[in-house]
Amino acid sequence: MSPSAVPESIADDHFERNLDLSLLGLGVEYPPYRVGPEALEILAQRFYPTSAALKKVLSINRLSGIETRATIGEVDHPLVNQSSAPTIKQLNDFFRQEGVRLSVNACKKAVQEWGGRIEDITHIVSTTCTNSANPGFDHFVIKELGIDCNVEKILLHGVGCSGGLAAIRTAANLALGSTYRKKPAKILVLACEISSLLVRSELDSINEEQQTRIGVCLFSDCASSAILSNGIGEDESEPVYEVLGWRHEIINDTAEDLGFDVDPLVVLSPRVPSLSAKAVEPAFQNMLNSIPELLKANIPQSAAEFDWALHPGGSLIITGVEQAMKLTQEHLRASYDIYMNYGNSSSATIISVMNRLREMGDGRDHVIACAFGPGIALEMMVLRRRKPEVEMDVDMAELSDTLSANGTLAVNGITANCDGTLNSALTTTNGSTSGNGLSTVRNGELSANNIPTVIDDRPESHLRSAANSLPVEDLD
Repeated sequence: MSPSAVPESIADDHFERNLDLSLLGLGVEYPPYRVGPEALEILAQRFYPTSAALKKVLSINRLSGIETRATIGEVDHPLVNQSSAPTIKQLNDFFRQEGVRLSVNACKKAVQEWGGRIEDITHIVSTTCTNSANPGFDHFVIKELGIDCNVEKILLHGVGCSGGLAAIRTAANLALGSTYRKKPAKILVLACEISSLLVRSELDSINEEQQTRIGVCLFSDCASSAILSNGIGEDESEPVYEVLGWRHEIINDTAEDLGFDVDPLVVLSPRVPSLSAKAVEPAFQNMLNSIPELLKANIPQSAAEFDWALHPGGSLIITGVEQAMKLTQEHLRASYDIYMNYGNSSSATIISVMNRLREMGDGRDHVIACAFGPGIALEMMVLRRRKPEVEMDVDMAELSDTLSANGTLAVNGITANCDGTLNSALTTTNGSTSGNGLSTVRNGELSANNIPTVIDDRPESHLRSAANSLPVEDLD
């Protein structure tokens, strides 16, 4: 049986207007070290004989498009330079120390941006796929933060790279339950992964089974956090994002394609990029149809009308979704940036991408967050930026003498038209602004036509070239 999308029996989901769900703060904590592609080659040469499988993996590693990965230690870290791979006890002890530390720092950043009191947190939803001890790591994070140990908490397991968005979805449902009970909800969402110390276990599997496993080329370390509120209680800070709706789907007959298991650790079949790309369009349309305020005359908006915070599972996944949804690299600018500079930190990555996207300045009003995990599971969510109102004091008479021939002039990112109206401009990552036919490019020239927002010399273009060079047929 060929893989297919989720049955239509649950496609009639519906979200009312004004859910009053908001993300009030985001926090991301990467460890201090960065390693390039050469780190994997150094460890491979130190401990493993040359083989056909290892050569393929190292070739893919050089073409992954990742320039640096965030790691808890450098290539000479003692745990990855033992005579054998770290034991489960060693990994757990390390996570209890460093994973908890990263998590606490990420949570503090989210709480600080929120501006609320730590004692007002009502729930905690956490996830990790790189630690499975009991009690879970969230127990120790709560203790370090000084949160009441009796706070309601949920630790998600088995959701892998989709865990960050699954945790936000779970928090949103909890918040709606509190709204029904007319109770405030301030929910701390947390994802933490330490993947880099698993490099020796993955290299062991490659050496022993002579199979190409590319997870060892992708994964990195990170903790990320968010505060989700249902809007009940004391005065709120300005939201980073409002949550409008979400969708969770399982792509049928794909359980063996993507996973994080005991042995081998990372399961990632060559079918994952194409399966993921094909699943996005129907999920996107079904989700839009469930959110009435996003429909224009009952016609769903196109994917290009949104910014996208896509979990960067790999270069082929990013470019596959880009092509399937007819997006540009500018739509996925935050995903490219995080992937190239930090790597894939599994469940913790999606919040990092959402955080990076808002750091890149004004963008489209709505954002599609999307991630894939074991199953294959697809998580998708619609977010709305909360943009502060800007008061403009522009004397149109003074501008009349300097209007361009086409009747349009850009002033401080605002487009002024001859009819006296003002239009906001869209700031892109390549330093240009565009809006309603006007584009201001880096050299200060004005163009009356909408120019492409993708510049050939941008780093994303090099990542696309790397993705096209990957030997997909060898990923088995």
